[in-house]
Amino acid sequence: MSESTRTPWPKLKRDLVAILRGLTPEDCEAVVSGLIEAGFEAIEIPLNSPDPFRSIETASLLAPDGVLIGAGTVLDVASVDRLVDCGGQLLVSPNVDAAVLTRAGEQRLVTMPGVFTATEALAAARLGASALKFFPANVLGPSGITAIRAVLPADLPIGAVGGVSEKDFAAYAAVGIRTFGLGSSLFRPGDAAAAVKARAEKTISAYDAVFGG
Repeated sequence: MSESTRTPWPKLKRDLVAILRGLTPEDCEAVVSGLIEAGFEAIEIPLNSPDPFRSIETASLLAPDGVLIGAGTVLDVASVDRLVDCGGQLLVSPNVDAAVLTRAGEQRLVTMPGVFTATEALAAARLGASALKFFPANVLGPSGITAIRAVLPADLPIGAVGGVSEKDFAAYAAVGIRTFGLGSSLFRPGDAAAAVKARAEKTISAYDAVFGG
């Protein structure tokens, strides 16, 4: 998989990825439905959650067209294939693994590997990543990510993930970053679906206030 043949990051109304680490299959339908109703169009269920592929399959079946459901913390090629079998379209990883990204490219998945340095970011770009997940973003901050972004392909979407909430949107918008992965500010294991939906609605309102809805 090369930079020139990457699966593009989709055109979403809002470039927000909900990260549901720790979601159980029993809570999946209610939580995911609430997020979609609130306006989220990309949802990630990390593979270190309980029975994650069952949840991914449930979420994929209920999601309408145009809503990306996928896996996070994808660390091996076997998980890439299993993700596809469950109907997933989005692959998020904490690192840049050439075998994982190559297989994901072959499967035409939207990919967002985690990077922290210019070396990692350029390697991910060469491997055809759809977007980059700068993680942990709260360590790099808008200025740190901007410094690395200067050497990256101009059309490669940049996401800020890790320690980021709706309170940070304006600071990142000031440097041209509009893609975010949101975890604990949206969802924690055991949260009621109604509470997650309420946070999601607050997040959507904050995003629209900064970026225009």
